[in-house]
Amino acid sequence: MVAGLLLTGGRSRRIGTEKAQLVLGGETLAHRAARVLGDVCDRVVELGPGYTSLPRVVEDPAGGGPLAALAAGGAWLRAQDDAGPALLLAVDLPRVEPPLLELLCDWRGAATVVPEAGGRLQPVCARYGTDALTAAANLVASDVRALHALLDAVEHDVIPESVWRSVSPPDTFADVDTPEDARGLGIDLTGLA
Repeated sequence: MVAGLLLTGGRSRRIGTEKAQLVLGGETLAHRAARVLGDVCDRVVELGPGYTSLPRVVEDPAGGGPLAALAAGGAWLRAQDDAGPALLLAVDLPRVEPPLLELLCDWRGAATVVPEAGGRLQPVCARYGTDALTAAANLVASDVRALHALLDAVEHDVIPESVWRSVSPPDTFADVDTPEDARGLGIDLTGLA
């Protein structure tokens, strides 16, 4: 059993509008990501301000970043008696589809598993084991903010590009950080402030 954690918070400074509310193919990025996680996970919770109808959790303090959001999501899952691993998916990765998430869910090896693309780990599209969810809370309590620091603290497997590319296209981890990124992914920014 794997829970889904949809990361919708963030400041969206470079794009100038809330990424979660951008529309691609008639669907907001938040609803799209919620649907994709829901196709794979038994339970999904939104980590953010509430762009979906999912249960939601906000990190304390709000705006604390992905590590704080992951820690808050892990605490929420434990409060629901869900002691299993969780898939984290950032709302600004609209090319992620169920086959990649299924690969993460079904990965045999370390409880935490992170894909690598272009030589960089992708920690906002990864499976985190219960040890990692606990470690995330401990790091946040120690004023650590970087999600990558969690990977230094827990055992994890890395899924090389050669493996995940068997189930997902090369542009899977194209994210929406700038207006140029959005346009490149087919998101219409006309009329947005």
